[in-house]
Amino acid sequence: MPVQMSESSQGSRGKGAGLGLALASALAFGGSGVAAKPLIEAGLDPLHVVWLRVTGAALVMLPLAVRHRSLLRRRPALLAGFGLLAVSGVQACYFAALSRIPVGVALLIEYLAPALVLGWVRFVQRRPVSRAAALGVILAAGGLACVVEVWSGLSFDALGLLLALGAACCQVGYFVLADHGGDAGEQAPDPLGVIAYGLLVGAAVLTVVARPWSMRWSVLTGSAHLNGTAVPAVALLAWIVLVATVVAYVTGVLSVRRLSPQVAGVVACLEAVIATVLAWVLLGEHLSAPQIIGGAVVLVGAFIAQSATPAQGSPEPVTAGGPERELSEHRASA
Repeated sequence: MPVQMSESSQGSRGKGAGLGLALASALAFGGSGVAAKPLIEAGLDPLHVVWLRVTGAALVMLPLAVRHRSLLRRRPALLAGFGLLAVSGVQACYFAALSRIPVGVALLIEYLAPALVLGWVRFVQRRPVSRAAALGVILAAGGLACVVEVWSGLSFDALGLLLALGAACCQVGYFVLADHGGDAGEQAPDPLGVIAYGLLVGAAVLTVVARPWSMRWSVLTGSAHLNGTAVPAVALLAWIVLVATVVAYVTGVLSVRRLSPQVAGVVACLEAVIATVLAWVLLGEHLSAPQIIGGAVVLVGAFIAQSATPAQGSPEPVTAGGPERELSEHRASA
């Protein structure tokens, strides 16, 4: 006789899986900048690094695109939006920012996205948010302000900061579109298919923008310097494609489906802390004491947001996702 699990047990297990996926995604994404910056310094244009990253990942995911080809007919707008915003937009703006400002700062500005997601959910979708989720976003934004040291008059490169902010806006599209259709039951678009076609769309767009035929291909046959240590450029590229793109997108989209856009977004702020630590250790980009404190505040905000409870009086709280969504629909049909 099968043992029946309580709804709370199923919800807790689903949320735990979502958090694990979100952390795995943060770890994978967090290493992209550290691996990409040596390639940029070795002579590759930032857009060419983005093109190599997205095109390589698209080729890896091509069999899944063939398997889920029905998505082209059912969800063409979703696939186009995911490719333009969540893939090409985020990557192009972020890597262009990397060439002008430190890795940690670029990524931390990009992760103002959770605050923007919260605003989207509250004021555009007009859905309630829990106090814990809102507090987590506020703390994360405050930590970001410390990392950028806004009191010093933003001494960083202005164009680099604008590019990082553009990546944050595109990141909003990533979280919102990753959650799109997640509550449609069996009709929900398969997340792996969405990622595969998003990468293909992104690769097509970036091919036009980056013009890879003008790239210095010889850089990939040599070595790049990681804080004085010579590393094969192709090894760095393999890490960027397989781990920092394929693994990162798959675990990231699955985590959004199980949590919610703004909770997964705040947990993803850990990526910025991870990238900052890696840049410190591997690239020698040292941060000041206020910047370190700011990173700790981002961690606290992520912890509070991931423990967010449903907003009171809301039958479909914005912090409910994945199994919680299914249970809510189950109760309604009953």
